[in-house]
Amino acid sequence: MNLIDLHVHSNASDGSLTPSEVADEAIRMGLSSIALTDHDTIDGVPEILDYTKDKELEVVPGIELSCYYNNREIHILGFYVDYTNPGLQKELQYLKDARESRNKKMIELMQKDGIDITMEKLLHGNPDSVITRAHFARVLVEDGICKNKDIAFKKYIGIGCKYYLPKPQVTCETAMKILTTYSKAAFLAHPLLYHMGYSQIEELLIYLKTLGLKGIEAYHSSNNCYESDKLRSMALKLDLEISGGSDFHGIIKPNIQIGKGRGGMRIPERLLDKIKSL
Repeated sequence: MNLIDLHVHSNASDGSLTPSEVADEAIRMGLSSIALTDHDTIDGVPEILDYTKDKELEVVPGIELSCYYNNREIHILGFYVDYTNPGLQKELQYLKDARESRNKKMIELMQKDGIDITMEKLLHGNPDSVITRAHFARVLVEDGICKNKDIAFKKYIGIGCKYYLPKPQVTCETAMKILTTYSKAAFLAHPLLYHMGYSQIEELLIYLKTLGLKGIEAYHSSNNCYESDKLRSMALKLDLEISGGSDFHGIIKPNIQIGKGRGGMRIPERLLDKIKSL
């Protein structure tokens, strides 16, 4: 059985590997297909598609957009993104500009208190990277301010912490309009990470389906078998397709392997075949 991974990150956003290195890792793990789904950017897509054009690996150009539902941040995956479309690039540039404004304000807050954090440190030699709080956490650890990234989030940059600033609140309507216009299919990512009950998740799915949602990420590194089964049943009830992905970030999440998650993940190629037929 051919295995796939439909949720993978590179250093175009907050992963540690370049898009080409991501492809090499997927090939090493024996995967037949992956989706590159960096946060709010498609900047890594051209590189990975060019790198794999003569290799035994199918790459789905994708994206993971952040938006807000009832003041709660959620993520929506887009598969087969029209990554060369100028309209999409304009929409994503707007989101990037808004995020960069927030990042600069967080840097200013930290520097005011004597924390030597700079945009140069956050970018880490990759000027096109989409900066997230994971980048702040990495620098706080590397500079010896925090012992590990969990502490960085709990004491410095987590919600409610002194240096936390919320991202600009992109609405579900805005994110779904982008994805329904410029991608083949939109799927809700890792629904169990939003600290919602199953009934609340179902309400969210019903709402997103009115905006064009096609499916749900039923398999994810954070799920156990029972949870994945619950999500599959919910998808069946709501006539939604299912996808699955590890949420691979390289050494940023060292316990998650591409294609295998935390060890037991096996995502069959037939899930991608269904997405292709949408």
